[in-house]
Amino acid sequence: MSHPLYLALEQAEIEAVAQRGATAPATPEAAPAPQAAKAECSAQPKGPAPRLGNWWRDTLLAWPVPLTVLLLWALAARWEWIAPQVLPAPSVVADTLWDLISSGEMGDNLLISAQRVLAGFGLGAALGLLLGVAMGLSPTFKDYVYPLFKAFSQVPVLGWMPLLMLLVGIDEALKIILISKAAMVPIAINTYKGIGNVPNRYIEVARVYGFSRWQLLSRVVFPAAAAPIWNGVRYGLTHAWLALVVVELLASSEGLGFMIVYGRQLFQLDVVMAAVVVVGVVGFALDKVLASVELWLLRWRRTGF
Repeated sequence: MSHPLYLALEQAEIEAVAQRGATAPATPEAAPAPQAAKAECSAQPKGPAPRLGNWWRDTLLAWPVPLTVLLLWALAARWEWIAPQVLPAPSVVADTLWDLISSGEMGDNLLISAQRVLAGFGLGAALGLLLGVAMGLSPTFKDYVYPLFKAFSQVPVLGWMPLLMLLVGIDEALKIILISKAAMVPIAINTYKGIGNVPNRYIEVARVYGFSRWQLLSRVVFPAAAAPIWNGVRYGLTHAWLALVVVELLASSEGLGFMIVYGRQLFQLDVVMAAVVVVGVVGFALDKVLASVELWLLRWRRTGF
């Protein structure tokens, strides 16, 4: 079944065309137009084939740069362009990563970091969605809150750390608050912008059909703003993951960020590089998962079903 919003728009267009046809005289020139439109639509290429081709093209184009970087890294380590104590070889980093995974040390620290980022992201996403919806639906609330929110968002995570250390200490509360702040800002802004950019014609059609306020929000406003809201969620998770690493670098005794600091202090650069690789891979995987969920949630925008 098509989305209610687009059903309403389609019905309104059909009624408008019917009214024009009832009042305007038929002309010989106007008759072939529907046939031409059908022929033009039938001449369009099928949807899945170009998307599949684009996917393969994008996948192939994504490989040359990382492979080139890996090759340069291997050559620099092989010919000692940089001292091995500063830049260990890729094979050494791979062996260290395998040892850390086999011993369980990497898994334990990754689990701790994942728990922190999920807790902070969950809190930040809830606050960001509530704040963004309130600012998007209420111009009065937006006028009072948005200037202060913009000023709050301009201060980076590290800028709040000294103050929060005095208020809550350096335990888990500090990390959760900073991660939630990093996630809340992009989610709130994208939610507010997405709701504010819903076309007025959608609202007008819904009012013509007598939608209640809840029907207007659930069937028109939120579906139309779903794409920018979900983009905010993706950015929020990315910012939360980056904030996690920063917080663990400065105020933690466990986690992936702590492994980076610990390896640097002991001058074990292979441990540092192994932890950096895990941070990058996990962050990339999280973004890809959310991108796949976005395609599934917004599939009706492409197919109409």
